[in-house]
Amino acid sequence: MWKCGFAVTMLLFSYLTHPAVQIVIAIWMAIWTVGYARVPFKYYVTIIGAACLFFVSSVPALVVEIRPLQALPDIHVVAAFAFMDWKLSVTSTGLLLIGKLFVRIIASLSCVSLIMFSTPFSELLQVLQKVRVPKLVLEIMLIMYRFLFILFEIANNMYVAQQSRGGQTGFQNRLKDTAIIIVQMFIKTMQRYKSLSNGLVSRGFTDDIHMAPYRANPVPFRYKLESYVGFTLLLLLEIWLRWNWRSIR
Repeated sequence: MWKCGFAVTMLLFSYLTHPAVQIVIAIWMAIWTVGYARVPFKYYVTIIGAACLFFVSSVPALVVEIRPLQALPDIHVVAAFAFMDWKLSVTSTGLLLIGKLFVRIIASLSCVSLIMFSTPFSELLQVLQKVRVPKLVLEIMLIMYRFLFILFEIANNMYVAQQSRGGQTGFQNRLKDTAIIIVQMFIKTMQRYKSLSNGLVSRGFTDDIHMAPYRANPVPFRYKLESYVGFTLLLLLEIWLRWNWRSIR
């Protein structure tokens, strides 16, 4: 409960602060995740990098501006390309916006990764139950979490079976075999779902899945002290940056 509260507080703080503070938050959360939680660094970088791919896909829409050739020139243009009657330009304002968004995304992902890597899903459900999240939402999350592993197991078994029979070779065959996997995976998943439903009914299911009771564990004083001192220093740094920015303006 304390760890989730700390990570959520840092997430909100990283959304409201300057890029310099966000960089410090990203480094600090990485130390907590990799250093204290003992998460392998390559897994941490892989997850952060995979999430950043969604941001990379939106970069052209934020950086590139399309204007007619007859439009007034922009003083912030860094590079421009003419195509027929249109001009594609990259502005320094867009690049600055991309830099700010990227730093904010990295800081936010580092805060979320602290919860994701160091908190078991069952304990996360206990925390959500403690903060009075509706039971229906928790039950849906629990069932979806269970079916993720079922889907992965079914897809992996079918993929291995196709490879052993000479499948998954060539681009067209890969598309065809992948479509077969998707269809069969849906059918097998529905069969597993019916089996799960029958099992719950046979055990006296009353439309309410009971979660494990919440159990609070003591938080080491060292972590509390570091979090309070670190947050105070970051807050002072943000106040100092805002004060200097107003003085410059």
